[in-house]
This record gives sequence, structure tokens and C-alpha cells, in this order.
Amino acid sequence: MTDDTRSLQEQYFPELTCFGCGPRNERGLRLRSFERDGAVIAEFTPWPEHDNGLGFLNGGIISTLLDCHSAAAVVHEASVRGYEAIGAAALPYVTAGLDVRYLRPAPLRESVELRAHILEAAEEAMTAEVEIVHDGKVRSSGVALWKRWRPRS
Repeated sequence: MTDDTRSLQEQYFPELTCFGCGPRNERGLRLRSFERDGAVIAEFTPWPEHDNGLGFLNGGIISTLLDCHSAAAVVHEASVRGYEAIGAAALPYVTAGLDVRYLRPAPLRESVELRAHILEAAEEAMTAEVEIVHDGKVRSSGVALWKRWRPRS
């Protein structure tokens, strides 16, 4: 059972310092994702520093948002299925691939919505579809492959 007042990041990995989604990274993006009606959603407002040089959201920041938002969906799905982190692993899964499509410019001065859902889930790997939406249009989309994290000793 999840807590609707805390983000998935705050619930599942509150000590993580990831630049994109780590609650403990004061200088990071501090993405906050929530499960709503079978999807994982978030709102993100870009900073002036996220400018691509043309007045739009930078592609590297877009990729980071897609990766980190898919992480919330994957870790939540892993929790629902009982796929806990193995040994000393900080997370049950890690990104193994991210295929990003830049479809149209994303605004720099307005909030965007992130949406994610799980396409395939198994204990060994999960695949998530994730997108950035603004003004009713998909600006960027991605398919993220996540593999089971098995720390080596």
C-alpha cells in the first residue's frame, strides 16, 4: 500500500542521491512521481538552467526525466509484485536501456506532465513506457528497459 502524500521516490528510496529523482540530492531535479489510477504521473517545472540554447527544455534533462520517472513506475511495480532489492542493492532494478524520441519542443518556462506505465514485468526485467506531455501533446517519449540488480561481492 502506498502513501498518497509522499511521492514514490520518498516512499521507496528516500536516501537516494540520484540527480533526477533522488530525494536526498538538494541540487538535483527532485522529481516526485505518484501512482494514480494505474499510471504513474508527475509534474515538472524546468529551471532557466535547463535551456537548450533555443529557449526550450534541454534534451539531456528530458532523457533524465524519462529515465527517472520510469524508475518510479518500475520500483512501484516491483514492490506490488514483491520483487524486493537483492542483498546490498539500493534498488531492485537498474536502467539497462532507454530509447528516447524527441517529438516536438518542450517548454522551458511552463510545467510539463510525465506519464509512465509498465509494458512488461517479470522478475528478471521490466519495460516501461514514459512520456512528457504539455498542452495535450506528447513532446518526448521513451521506452525504458530495467534489469534486475544483482550486486557482485
